[in-house]
Amino acid sequence: MEQHRHHRRTRLFASVGSAVACALLLSACGLWSEDDEPEPAPTAASSISCAPQGQLAASGSTAQQNAMKHWMREYQQACPGVKIRYVPIGSGGGVSQFLRGATVLGGTDSTLEPEEVEVSREVCRGGRAIDLPMVGGPIAIGYNLGGVENLVLDAETLAEIFDSKIDTWDDPAIARLNPGVRLPSAPIVAVHRSDESGTTQNLNAYLKGAAPDAWPYAAERAWQAKGGHSAAGSGGVASQVRATEGAIGYFELSFATADDITTVRLDTGAPDPVAVSARTASAGIAAARVSGTGKDMALEFDYRTGLADTYPIVLMTYVIVCDTGNRPEALPALRSFLSYTASTEGQRELARLHHAPLPEKVAAQVRGVIGTLS
Repeated sequence: MEQHRHHRRTRLFASVGSAVACALLLSACGLWSEDDEPEPAPTAASSISCAPQGQLAASGSTAQQNAMKHWMREYQQACPGVKIRYVPIGSGGGVSQFLRGATVLGGTDSTLEPEEVEVSREVCRGGRAIDLPMVGGPIAIGYNLGGVENLVLDAETLAEIFDSKIDTWDDPAIARLNPGVRLPSAPIVAVHRSDESGTTQNLNAYLKGAAPDAWPYAAERAWQAKGGHSAAGSGGVASQVRATEGAIGYFELSFATADDITTVRLDTGAPDPVAVSARTASAGIAAARVSGTGKDMALEFDYRTGLADTYPIVLMTYVIVCDTGNRPEALPALRSFLSYTASTEGQRELARLHHAPLPEKVAAQVRGVIGTLS
């Protein structure tokens, strides 16, 4: 936990030079360059309620980059008077820039720490920064094992695989979950991220929550388990799994789809093993509870859920904004844009992008908070 807090304290002061430079001259950071204008795309008649004009500077999580690109394109096509730029510099940089006043919206795949909320009071005059869930990312467990198409694993077995305690595919623990399946007596090549990431953090959180006796590690962004192989980025892990017989790794569902990697079904205690998909991940979000206070909507996942068709390994990405104290010149556009992203229309296309849309109950709560931003 101390290591985690040190990392989060560090991000308070990360990218200081670039954040200050952006605050003074946003165009220098590429936020307002017309060369970056999203290409318009044909769209159905929109019900977006537009702000007449405005400029929104935003930055942060790469996990929500594709969703932001889609939302920006659709919104600006309907509302040409508003200009939006989202710079995908990572969650730490996005939080840092927001807390330094360089942006009016940050994107992050981990919620704000209490010390970051306190710092935000300097930017959100009379208020504080809040987390609003906006898009989920299903984290797939992908594998490469010739002849095995429907592998089932549970949290404890996954924990022991990634901690090098189970190292062959015909281990009795795996065989028990896959009766009638011919498992080879081949070594398991477990692949994890070499860089710090929200994907790792969320897998750690799932294993810690669902199999605490088998996974002694904290929900950190850095990998801590023993042994295994590593690769940089979700793309690197997916490539190594795809190229290596006997490999298993974790990455966003979009990488499994793009590389045609077979994915594990999870035995969660539900009537049937749960496959990873946008739909089952949305059900996982629905099973979470709001743990934030006031208008903050940080979510706490139920990693032990046994509900049918509910996939529990989900990377939840948030937007951070001021509850009170937003810049008056940006507020109408901010409320308009976020009302669209949290709307049924805004969430509808996310599954096509391999994201998990917010379940309507959560989306309605988010829209309610957006309507109160001031």
